[in-house]
Amino acid sequence: MKREFSAGGVLVRRLRGRWVVAAIRPAGKAPGVWALPKGRIDAGERGEETALREVAEETGAHGRSLGKLGDVRYWFNWRGERIFKVVSFFLVRYEGGRLGELPEEHRHEVAEVRWLPLDEAPGLLAYAGERDMARKARERL
Repeated sequence: MKREFSAGGVLVRRLRGRWVVAAIRPAGKAPGVWALPKGRIDAGERGEETALREVAEETGAHGRSLGKLGDVRYWFNWRGERIFKVVSFFLVRYEGGRLGELPEEHRHEVAEVRWLPLDEAPGLLAYAGERDMARKARERL
């Protein structure tokens, strides 16, 4: 059995008096399929570093980590092989950048980026584990 380790960020900011979270629509996914930015942990990289890097690469914005929110664990099959995956999520406070202004080398990964109201994110994000991370972020803030 193969194992994969990734990290992602729940990028939040206050906008017009309410908390919002940056969500992406991964390339190839249907409109309305919202996810959190995440990716594989590179060799020699800590999960928190990966989360900050992935946020910047997939949203165009950057921030500082406010700590780990938790892990999402699941199984999936890829080309006939069963893979166990762990994704560690970190709460990230927005500091700058502009959503959608992605580095050229990462534009192919993301179809759309948008701020979603954090209160509504658990009902808008496509994946159960990511909905849980949005709830945890809301509770922490």
